[in-house]
Amino acid sequence: MIKYSVYVETSVVSYLVARPSQNIITAANQLVTQEWWDNHRSKFEVFISQLVINEASQGNTEEATKRLAILTDIALLTLNDEVVKLGTHFLQDKGLPAKATDDAYHIAYATVHKINYLLTWNCKHIANVQIQQKLRQISAKEGYELPILCTPYELLQENL
Repeated sequence: MIKYSVYVETSVVSYLVARPSQNIITAANQLVTQEWWDNHRSKFEVFISQLVINEASQGNTEEATKRLAILTDIALLTLNDEVVKLGTHFLQDKGLPAKATDDAYHIAYATVHKINYLLTWNCKHIANVQIQQKLRQISAKEGYELPILCTPYELLQENL
């Protein structure tokens, strides 16, 4: 059985440690995230970047400590010139707006390191099919294949 790789973006970690939401959709997303983390994560090679650690460190100290504890044993992808170059292209070539700089670099990390999936709850700038089309074009122009950008719902299937 092939073990696919997944880059876990910060929003997934945030959903794991957040207090249960009163919003029914957010609460469902939290439950799906917990299900994937507890019962499906082991089917993948899981990776993060220093950017995930930096973002997870921000905000409420107690919550940040919980987020960082979850990340301690996850493999770290390296920042290199190719990641910087591709992330810059995602921004300069209008794949993503300037306010989504961190998102551009999350995607660049996963793309350059040939990760199969980027797991996120950021559906505004990452798991967004309209934006993905432009990012796919930019990636191809630079000689890369964009990973599948998806939410934990999409990685719950048993037959991966």
